[in-house]
Amino acid sequence: MDDAVRVVALDGQGLVVLVEDDFYLQRRRVLHVPGGGCGGQRSYDAALRELEEETGLVAGTVHSIGVIDPLPAVTAARTHLFLATELRTGSQRRDDSEAGMTVQLRTMGEAVEAVRLGEITEAGSVTALLLAAQALRPTPSAPPIP
Repeated sequence: MDDAVRVVALDGQGLVVLVEDDFYLQRRRVLHVPGGGCGGQRSYDAALRELEEETGLVAGTVHSIGVIDPLPAVTAARTHLFLATELRTGSQRRDDSEAGMTVQLRTMGEAVEAVRLGEITEAGSVTALLLAAQALRPTPSAPPIP
């Protein structure tokens, strides 16, 4: 397994860009944040590529918000988590396996609630959304990520 990325992308109104796609092993559609394998690229570059491929959006600003080891007993592959803002239209370039993918926009509160309700279960997406929500919430000890 290769390292992977997940991207919490916020549009100009602060809405989270989610994608939903068919996952063969789960035998159902899975709602998650954009992302995929790094394919030998640096995680930052892979995050930009995956966001544009899956959503047709290009980020002006991308910040790392963490990294997880989703299956440490099975693989050394890590998932790098990013927060992307300043979105603009790019070129959607989905591969054949993503032909049925759809895009949804939700508020951060709605996205976090979807995690709580079990609508979003993919580990990288769950972690990325919770970390992004925390990073965007101003606290005295940790200023929000710009």
